[in-house]
Amino acid sequence: MKLFKFLIYFLPWFIGSLFNNQSFYQNLSLPFFTPPPFIFIIVWTILYFLIALSIYKIYNQFSFKDNKQYNQSLIMNYIANLLFPISFFTLTSPFLGFVSCLLVLITALNLYSETKNLNVATSKLLIPYIIWDIFASILSLTIYFMNF
Repeated sequence: MKLFKFLIYFLPWFIGSLFNNQSFYQNLSLPFFTPPPFIFIIVWTILYFLIALSIYKIYNQFSFKDNKQYNQSLIMNYIANLLFPISFFTLTSPFLGFVSCLLVLITALNLYSETKNLNVATSKLLIPYIIWDIFASILSLTIYFMNF
């Protein structure tokens, strides 16, 4: 049952990966610090696991109904995560990709804060996510300017 609950939290984060248009991405001018494509797969898998683990720990400790602020932060971050691949890859817009990447960072910081209010140890699981979001925002902005 615990594995099933964890998978329920883990699997939805992969939905955004269905919207990747690799031919668009490969035709962009990319900065020297762009990681190779396989790094994105590895990093996002690890981050999705950590995000799901933090959600799992929070919901095991606290009732879903009693955490409106946390739930709102989680939903906003999830929506922001879905918007990035749609805006960048499907709509082929580096600008909208950057805007949605910033939105992911802002909502990730809010999710971290709400998680920290509930459980400091669990919030630390989100630190790699925030670090990656900072890097992704810088990368996204650079791609936008290089292809403007």
